[in-house]
Amino acid sequence: MGLDIMHGNDPIAERVKAIIADQALIDPADLTPDSRLADLGVDSLGLVECIFGIEEAFGISVPFNANTPGQSGFDISSVGAIIAEVEKLVARQAA
Repeated sequence: MGLDIMHGNDPIAERVKAIIADQALIDPADLTPDSRLADLGVDSLGLVECIFGIEEAFGISVPFNANTPGQSGFDISSVGAIIAEVEKLVARQAA
């Protein structure tokens, strides 16, 4: 994960942050790489909405199962982790 992820130089990160911030009802600038969705008030339904928003925004399929989130292979532990996972999926799709 690069240093630019949370500083506006990464269009993927900016879009992911906007999607998460929309669900959390906060300004994207208030997110940090270590922000956890639960701490932001994003519940399981909000998480699913974030996943759908990410899939739609990037035209990717996110390997996430809301029934077994820990087994999905998609790290949702923090905003920075989600951005890193989305960047991997986008790069994989482009290859």
